[in-house]
Amino acid sequence: MKAGRLLLFIVAVLSAGAACAQVDFPSKPIRLVVPFPPGGATDVLGRIAARRLGDLYGKSVVVENKPGASGHVGAAEVARSVPDGYTLVAGTIGIHAAHRMYRKLAYSPATDLQPITLLAEQSNLLIVHPGVAAKTVEELVAYAKANPGALNYGSAGPGSSTHMVTELFVLATGVKLTHVPYKGSGPALNDLMGGQIQLIFENFPTALPLVRGGRVRALAVTGARRETVLPEIPTVAETVAPGYAATSWFTLAGPRGLPASLAEKIQSDLKRALSSPEVGEELRAQGIGLVLNTPAEAARFIASETDRWNRVIDAAKIQLE
Repeated sequence: MKAGRLLLFIVAVLSAGAACAQVDFPSKPIRLVVPFPPGGATDVLGRIAARRLGDLYGKSVVVENKPGASGHVGAAEVARSVPDGYTLVAGTIGIHAAHRMYRKLAYSPATDLQPITLLAEQSNLLIVHPGVAAKTVEELVAYAKANPGALNYGSAGPGSSTHMVTELFVLATGVKLTHVPYKGSGPALNDLMGGQIQLIFENFPTALPLVRGGRVRALAVTGARRETVLPEIPTVAETVAPGYAATSWFTLAGPRGLPASLAEKIQSDLKRALSSPEVGEELRAQGIGLVLNTPAEAARFIASETDRWNRVIDAAKIQLE
């Protein structure tokens, strides 16, 4: 066989093998890395997605919590994995869109991760410790302006949605708050309830039970409109910062080199797995809105959000090692 024909034959065999592998996918358990501690919104959503996708596939989708560096420890591990669809990561703003604040990372999130879909989007909820005198967001801003730096706010880590939406709030209102970063929302919420910090712009699924249980007080919603699960709580925009709007969002992503057809299959399968009315109701009750767009749409969304949050990073002069 001549060299040219041999090369074509090899390419055809490899292509057929790859196609066959994708048709058979998955043939073994899938590992879903949640790069934060258990109990946060990323973990909650990741476990719902893993359970439903596992039911659809008849194969386990095993959630593995790998916290550190605002999600970059777990995400970097996935970026270094084989791009065969069996190792995925639940991504966030901090991983995909706010990574420029880090001078040195062990990987490049923009090029080393392949978005599969934007899983969901949600508002954050400004919640305070019951001991904080402010009963409204207007009163909170007035106190913060009269006492610069006196209020400590927690976050799930530098670059996390809980950090970025707060920095946008700071820029929009002109207040000065003291940032206390944690390795996830769980530890931050524990300290909020204990009074070590005074406030946090927390994701809805983890903030809502604390509000309903009287453990914290809700002052404002960060999205463009009020949330049906807490209709009495105003938005930041209608109170202290007209035009303010910010959401948290979550992705499913794989390593660079993940075949486009496989990414599209996983996205389509996940959309099917989460399409039942009961799943929709479960998520809406927690203030989560499913998106489940295509890999190409997810990539465009992430690019737009990266531009937005880079402007906040620059304006707030946030820079970390």
